[in-house]
Amino acid sequence: MAATDLEARARRVRLLLFDVDGVLTNGKILLHADGTESKQFDIRDGTAIVLAERAGFRTGLLSARQSAATAERAAQLRIPIVRQGAADKLAAFGEILKSENLSELDVAYMGDDILDLPVLSRAGLSAAPADAVDEVRQRVAWVSTRRGGDGAARELVELVLRAQGRWDALVAQWLEVATRA
Repeated sequence: MAATDLEARARRVRLLLFDVDGVLTNGKILLHADGTESKQFDIRDGTAIVLAERAGFRTGLLSARQSAATAERAAQLRIPIVRQGAADKLAAFGEILKSENLSELDVAYMGDDILDLPVLSRAGLSAAPADAVDEVRQRVAWVSTRRGGDGAARELVELVLRAQGRWDALVAQWLEVATRA
């Protein structure tokens, strides 16, 4: 995709929506003998989501799986939109659009596997981690240089914030805090 088209799509974004397993995690799930599970999330992805919220964006998670670890991470980051157990991601996407009063073009969605293709085909800015399956990487507007669970979401958030001229102001806020110390 041409850089100008990508930037135009990024300027329109109002909601940053992410798949979880394979995007915010490396896609691996550690199952414990008691039936609980563990996932590993990248702290910089989490920071980026918090920064996006502070900049006025809506953020959300859209996952086909139900997971206590995902619910806990969403709560920690105060992510307002969380749809888990979404067997039909496109239907859940439509519900999110309706409840948020947004159009498809207002959404950046990052997914990594074929289950994400219906939403990726509709989102205004479709994105994938570097290690997404070929079928996804070939069909999205933008592919991160980072792998899922290793900064891919952070890259997407920065891309959108920079395109909308909001990144420098966020950095300046933290530089101001540093000079007051």
